[in-house]
This record gives sequence, structure tokens and C-alpha cells, in this order.
Amino acid sequence: MHTLNIVTDGIELSKASRALILLHGRGSNARDIMSLAGHLNIADAALLAPQATNHTWYPYSFMAPVKDNEPWLSSAIDIVKQTADKALKAGIAEEHIYFLGFSQGACLTLEYIARHAQRYGGAVAFTGGLIGDQLYTQNYNGDFRQTPVFIGSSDPDFHVPVERVHATTQLLTQMNADVTEKIYPDMGHTISADEITLANRLVFDQQQ
Repeated sequence: MHTLNIVTDGIELSKASRALILLHGRGSNARDIMSLAGHLNIADAALLAPQATNHTWYPYSFMAPVKDNEPWLSSAIDIVKQTADKALKAGIAEEHIYFLGFSQGACLTLEYIARHAQRYGGAVAFTGGLIGDQLYTQNYNGDFRQTPVFIGSSDPDFHVPVERVHATTQLLTQMNADVTEKIYPDMGHTISADEITLANRLVFDQQQ
């Protein structure tokens, strides 16, 4: 199970105009995903990066049956909620809270926002999709009210089938998110400069 261990950077929460929650990938850590911040247009944001216990949010593939990844998955989703709650308690409204994740962290980002859909500042998923052996649509409710979402991924990607990326985009769009999906041929399991550019333009530069 996960305990709440959040690495912070950027503007102090009490003084920030917005907050960005960063979720690291499997085998990585909060400091590593935090290093992305220097490439993002978020100079006015408080940065919050929770750390997964033993560097993984859940033990198996995100395409495994959900029950196989429990209770770790529910615990991970709760950690994201507790992190968002810290921003809310500091006076940052939901529409000024942003999410970003890579790989396993991207899957967790998408799963969290789909389970708690409302107007956020925006979300960025670098190589990820909604979690489960199928899409459990009964878990997803709410209205994104045109929250900007960027999803970038490679085709092929060893961990994330492009079909799941497409299905995720379709579902979030049905929930009234403003989704931009970009698939990169043979990019590999990484984050490209083009993805950073699009994340900035489509998500972080779109101040309400």
C-alpha cells in the first residue's frame, strides 16, 4: 500500500495561482518526473509529485484485470486524490489544478480524472491509457466541461497498445473533455520534444 509522500517544488502552494500534480512511471520516482517541470510553461504553479511505494503504483500491466492490481490501484488513486485535496485546501480551485503523468503515471492520471471528471486546468498523459482488461465505464462519471487533455503515445509501444489510447480518447471526449491525441510512429517508450511543445500549447498555456 502507498503512504502519502509528496515531493514539492515550484511556487509555494499558498502563493501559487495553480497546481500541477506529476505522476512518475514504474521504476521511477517523484524527483525524476519533477525534472520535466523545467520544460513546461508552469512558472506560476506549485508542483506536487507523490512517490509510489517501491517505485510502482500497481504491480501488473495496466491491461491486467483490475482485481489483479488491487488493492494497490485503489490506494494509488487515493494518493492522487489526497494530493489534489492539498491544493484545494490551499485555496486552488479545481479548474486551476493540472495533472501530468508518464507511462504507468500516465495511466494513473487518466484513470483518476475519468473517475473524478469535472473542469480541471488540464491533463497530460505521455504514453498511457485507461486501466483494465477492458474499459469499466461504470467507474467513470462526471463532465469535464472542455478540460484540455493531451495524450501522446508511440505506435507500436511495448506497454501501451495504440487501440487502448484511441479508446481512452473516445471515452474522455464523450465525457466532454477537449482531447488532443497524437500517435508517433516508432517513437519508443519515451517523451519527445514535440509532445512537450504540444502539452505547453494545448494545456499549460490555456489559462482560464
